[in-house]
Amino acid sequence: MDIYIKPMKRASLTGADRITLKDVCEIAAVGGVREKLEKRKLMDIDPAVKKNYLVSVMDVIKVIKKQYPEAAVNNVGEMETLVEYKPENSRDNPYLKWARITLVTLILFAGSATAIMSFHADAQMPDIFKKFYEIIFGQKTERPLIIDIPYSIGLAAGIIVFFNHFFGKKITDDPTPIEVEMSLYETDVADTLIDTLDVRKQGQKGGGS
Repeated sequence: MDIYIKPMKRASLTGADRITLKDVCEIAAVGGVREKLEKRKLMDIDPAVKKNYLVSVMDVIKVIKKQYPEAAVNNVGEMETLVEYKPENSRDNPYLKWARITLVTLILFAGSATAIMSFHADAQMPDIFKKFYEIIFGQKTERPLIIDIPYSIGLAAGIIVFFNHFFGKKITDDPTPIEVEMSLYETDVADTLIDTLDVRKQGQKGGGS
């Protein structure tokens, strides 16, 4: 009998006292084998403590082999799964959450405005616009609004298109640059946590032997 497993790289678990196979991987098997395996326990956890756990594909295979010794287990997913456990009553304070969002928004707004103004000052954009106005209209002016206004509108439109958001709604289905960076960041965090927990796990095995 062939059993196929697809462990996830990262899994979230809330309000439980154990980690089961269905929490960390997808299972494909004939008959009622899948349902039986999904309920199998991998390890006990403390339901009151927020903690990260590392589950190796070898842990999964050992549990499957214990129930079905003759089965051929085929892994088509990750080698290790990071399980992030939270107690059921651990909820973020909504006021603190909105305070963080407001603070981050203000910091990003101030930083973006400073970056744009610094670029314009370094590139001497006001003088360039004055020169453009003089070339096009044949006269000098200190406020070439006919160039400044379209440029400002175009700058805002470019930022909206680049970030693919307008008043909280996505313009297209493509991921935004922030979503891409957050995905890369979360992957790096998961990889680091997995490496840290793996080293700790190996150290515990070495200390116990």
